[in-house]
Amino acid sequence: MKTHYISSEYLSIAKVRQIVEEGYKLALSDDARRRIAHCREYLDKKMATEKQPIYGITTGFGSLCNISIGAEELGRLQKNLVMSHACGTGDRVDSEVVRLMLLLKVQSLSYGHSGVQLSTVERLIDFYNEDVLPVVYQQGSLGASGDLAPLAHLSLPLLGLGEVEYEGEIYKAEDILAKFGWQPVELQSKEGLALLNGTQFMSAYGVWSFLKAEDLSEWADRVAAVSLDAFDGRIEPFCDEVHIVRGHKGQLATARRMRELLAGSEILCNTKAHVQDPYSFRCIPQVHGASKDTIAYVGHVLETEINSVTDNPTVFPDEDMVVSAGNFHGQPIALAMDFLAIAVAELGNISERRIFRLISGARNLPNFLVAKPGLNSGFMIPQYAAASIVSQSKGLCMPASVDSIPSSQGQEDHVSMGSNAATKLSRVVLNTERVLAIELMNAAQALEFRRPLKSSQFIESLVADYRKVVPFIDNDTVMYPHIEASIQFLRRNVTR
Repeated sequence: MKTHYISSEYLSIAKVRQIVEEGYKLALSDDARRRIAHCREYLDKKMATEKQPIYGITTGFGSLCNISIGAEELGRLQKNLVMSHACGTGDRVDSEVVRLMLLLKVQSLSYGHSGVQLSTVERLIDFYNEDVLPVVYQQGSLGASGDLAPLAHLSLPLLGLGEVEYEGEIYKAEDILAKFGWQPVELQSKEGLALLNGTQFMSAYGVWSFLKAEDLSEWADRVAAVSLDAFDGRIEPFCDEVHIVRGHKGQLATARRMRELLAGSEILCNTKAHVQDPYSFRCIPQVHGASKDTIAYVGHVLETEINSVTDNPTVFPDEDMVVSAGNFHGQPIALAMDFLAIAVAELGNISERRIFRLISGARNLPNFLVAKPGLNSGFMIPQYAAASIVSQSKGLCMPASVDSIPSSQGQEDHVSMGSNAATKLSRVVLNTERVLAIELMNAAQALEFRRPLKSSQFIESLVADYRKVVPFIDNDTVMYPHIEASIQFLRRNVTR
């Protein structure tokens, strides 16, 4: 069994991918255990001697920050916080994202600036390791004061409240706690705030979307290479000289990747009757490359975030400081996720244009990529579907981060709406995956009309594997199962 030890060591998104995909278990390093315990001990001593109110620890929350709470009610205050803030609604958060939420919440709490009990963090790890996944809902967070509602749903089962998913079924949390012999956590001062303040809902969606975006960026190049050869495109626009004089890293990388994918193609070497290709082919390096550069930037922002302390107040035991500030504000990643949505949507946007060209009857390809158009509609309607999906993604690219609605009687008067940026980003990612899958259907179909000429070894191998799940279409047939099979093919066959 592989184990990842939570520590102060920098947690890269590549490591997160490895932890998730290879099924690592989690454990706290000795150093993390020491930091957590040290901070909790400091806070308990501070509480015993401090005369001044400390926000959220000896006071109410939000605009109720001026109301002091008696020492005997501090635990109840934190439990009330978790219960009252569990106001999520809408669709359930997918299990993959909930796992990431648990991992990232443990990581954030492990730095020893949150004041939680060691046993609370260990129970979060128990949930992760046993695949006990709290039921969390997508709507309810403003992306400032942390992801309050989603993280409240993540935390409720610690108290024996709310629901969890276990082995594909939904259970009351108290029943699963009983199954494992776990006692409900008795929250101490500050712990409810530590659990609910933070950006782990936004960050989990951001990391999930980033990992998908990396995969889709590679697939966009692969599928575009199939389309370029199937459309009898030219290779000259992909030469190094063109891209070196502009200098964008992603653009040059894309041009080189396209040449690599197409190396050895007989179709590419064939004499061309046309001197130029449409932008959707000729500008692949410029468009795909810009998305690559954006993905890289967003990855840097997200890595910074997942290695941060984002709850409030922030506790500094060695400096004897408890500071009420704003690390829970999601603006840094809200902006980045809006940017990533645009970049991923553009991969779908240009993909749909290539689909349109492939079915247009140009360059000796039959109308709608079937031998008897008219009797057969062929690939007419998959392009409609792609156009519909792309249009929806364009609407979803309206930045969420430009909006703010004050809350808590004006105390929380600027919020990031990062949670909305995160959830709509995930929809754009899935939309683009669908469009690329439809393009691959079209490109593989079109390539057959170039026979007996062959494409590159890479593309011929790719299409041969693809044909094991999606057939060549001779006559009209029910198409939606082939679209779904194409989507699943993309998900199963990413190599890095």
